[in-house]
Amino acid sequence: MPPFSCWGLPAALLALLCCPGAGENAFEVHMWPEKLAVERRGSWEVNCSTSCAHPEAGGLETSLTKTLLDQRPQWKQYLVSNISQDTVLFCSFTCSGKQLSTMLNISVYQPPKQVILKLKPAWVAAGKSFTIECRVPAVAPLESLTLTLLRGKETLYNETFGGAAPAPQEATATLSTTAHKEDSHSNFSCQAELDLRSRGGGIFRSASEPQILEVYEPMQDNQLVIIVTVVSVLLFLFVTSVLLCFVFGQHWRQKRTGAYGVRAAWRRRPQAYRAQSA
Repeated sequence: MPPFSCWGLPAALLALLCCPGAGENAFEVHMWPEKLAVERRGSWEVNCSTSCAHPEAGGLETSLTKTLLDQRPQWKQYLVSNISQDTVLFCSFTCSGKQLSTMLNISVYQPPKQVILKLKPAWVAAGKSFTIECRVPAVAPLESLTLTLLRGKETLYNETFGGAAPAPQEATATLSTTAHKEDSHSNFSCQAELDLRSRGGGIFRSASEPQILEVYEPMQDNQLVIIVTVVSVLLFLFVTSVLLCFVFGQHWRQKRTGAYGVRAAWRRRPQAYRAQSA
């Protein structure tokens, strides 16, 4: 038998004698839920508990409004109200003179309730560029938001935002692309998705009203030349006809007034002069 094995049992007994109650001092503190995402100015129930059989003191520590709903020696249940910004809750218990605490991070969110899509322009020639703009007026947190631009069910563009903000912010995604003939009368839309699963929440989705793009065929150069030529010829014929009508009208008027002009002058002469002449 190895010499050190003879000291195994005495050493264990010595540890128990020197450290009585060591197992009683080991306890844990928990909070439920472990992660929490709450809509702005919302309320939520939280549970603060411990594994200590007979805790001396304990409870929830927060600057928010809290209401004690129920309690037992090892746990307490609270309603936390009017959560307007990201905050931290602390749960503490004291057992055998030793205090332990744990914390719960609360994320405040505002879902994308309004999604606005615009096509600029909504009437475009094939081969020309147009812009798809998607806008969400107020949403939080931005780093959990994804905007997806769609043509029918086809995904054209995705944009995921980054950076944290203390208040709801406006989010915008734009895509400039070329219009094709097959895009005509297509439904374009935008979907906003707020994914809060990593924060203890769910997924919130909202979509815009579909917008229709009108695409027309651009006029070819030879067609333009033909149209300009036809218009020019018609204009020339019109002007020529007007001039001819004017010239012939004047000529006819002169002939008509020339035949009757002599008679009119003869009638205007004095009677005596006409008699003398006779």
